[in-house]
Amino acid sequence: MPEFRQNRATKNWVIVATERARRPHDFITAEETKQLPEFDPKCPFCPGNEHMTPPEVLKVDKDGNWLIRVVPNKYSALVPDVELKRETKFQFFRKITGYGFHYVIIESPKHNLTIATMQPEEVCEIFKTYLKLYKSFMSEQNLNTVIIFRNNGKRAGTSLEHPHSQLIASPIVPTHIRHLLEEATRYYDDHGSCVFCDMIKIESYSGERVVYEDEDFIVIEPFASVSPFETWVMPKKHDACFGNITESEACKIAKVVRLVLSQLYEKLNNPDYNYVIHSSPFKDAGEEFYHWYIQILPRLTIPAGFELGSGVYITTALPEETAKFLKINKGEN
Repeated sequence: MPEFRQNRATKNWVIVATERARRPHDFITAEETKQLPEFDPKCPFCPGNEHMTPPEVLKVDKDGNWLIRVVPNKYSALVPDVELKRETKFQFFRKITGYGFHYVIIESPKHNLTIATMQPEEVCEIFKTYLKLYKSFMSEQNLNTVIIFRNNGKRAGTSLEHPHSQLIASPIVPTHIRHLLEEATRYYDDHGSCVFCDMIKIESYSGERVVYEDEDFIVIEPFASVSPFETWVMPKKHDACFGNITESEACKIAKVVRLVLSQLYEKLNNPDYNYVIHSSPFKDAGEEFYHWYIQILPRLTIPAGFELGSGVYITTALPEETAKFLKINKGEN
C-alpha cells in the first residue's frame, strides 16, 4: 500500500509508491562508465592549461605542483566588483545587485578521478579547502550564506568532466534555507531540542536506515527520502555552521563522504549525483536549533508534473532497503 511520509526536519512530504517500488539493484546504471584520460589537452582544468581559467585565488601544492586550485567561475552567477544595492519598484518588485562570489574548486590535477576513486588524503585536502574558503567569507559584512556543492555527471548539471566542485557566497538567505531554519525553530520551541540531533539519536537507535556510523558521524537514508538513495551525512556534534568545525573534523567528514560515494560508485555503477553542504546563514544562525549536514542526491529519477505542482516527491524505493544495499562496515576504507 502506498504511504505518505514526512521529514520532521524539513516538513516536506513524500509518497512512497510501494505498488511500483523497485529493488535497490534495479537502479544500477546501465551505461558503462566512460574511461577518461589522466590528462586532456583541451580541458581548462588540466595542468598546463592554467591560462584558460581566471587567476587562482587559492592553491594547495606539493613539491612545486598544484594539488587543488580555486578559481573564480568563468561564467560567474555573482561578481564581487559591484556595489551592493537594494531596490524596490512600485513597493512590490524587489531586486539586489548581483554581488557575491562564485568559485570553482578544481579538486585534482588528474582529469580522470572523482571523489570515489581518490585517496582519502586527497579528499581530506578538498574538504580542508572548503573549510578555509567558508571561513574566509564569514567575516564579510555584505555576505550571509555560502553554498558548497558538487555536480557529478550530466544529469546532475555538470558541463566539464574534470573533478571539481563549486562555491557560491551571497548576501541573501534563500527561501529554502529560511524555511529549514523556521521549521527547526518551531521544533525547538515545541520540544526544547534540535530536530537534527533528535533524528540522529532515533535513527541510530532504530538502525533501519543507517548506512554507516562511527563516533563522530552517522549516514542515513532519510525516512522520507525525496528520491531513491538520497543520503544524509550528519555530524553527531551539534553545530549550526560548517565554518565552525576544525581541520581535523573536515578530514573526518571527508573520509565518510568518500566512503559513501565509493559505495554508490561501485554498487550503482557510478551514477550522476549532486551533493551540497547545508549550513546556517552567518546572521541569525540558529546556533541552538539548526545543524549542518551534507545531502547526497543521486540522479536516478526525473521529477515530473506532480512534483513540480505539489512539491511532494514520489519515490519508488524504500529507504530501509537502500540503506541495507549501501551498508558500510566500520572497517571499510
